[in-house]
Amino acid sequence: MKNRVTVTIAGQEYTLVGSEEPSYTEKVAAHVDAKVREILDGSRVSLVDGAVLAAVNIADEYFKEVETAENLRRQLKEYLEEATKMKLELSEAKREIFKLQNRKQ
Repeated sequence: MKNRVTVTIAGQEYTLVGSEEPSYTEKVAAHVDAKVREILDGSRVSLVDGAVLAAVNIADEYFKEVETAENLRRQLKEYLEEATKMKLELSEAKREIFKLQNRKQ
């Protein structure tokens, strides 16, 4: 089901249509509004230029987050591989202990 949500970004009203919950759409719009206002408040640029610069900033944040997520996935994979290796070493050590205990008896 498509949801229609009216939001305000940089003083302009927009009706957004999407399948997400309205609260999510409002949160996204608030983020965009904050980014555009950050640009507009700090300089003398047009609304269009402010929107473009805000989009560049949001894209920058996105790509940095994607890179961070990929690094975390890679690190998690390494930890899982190390844990698997440690389990194998533990199994080997237990077998060796068992062998030594049987020899002793």
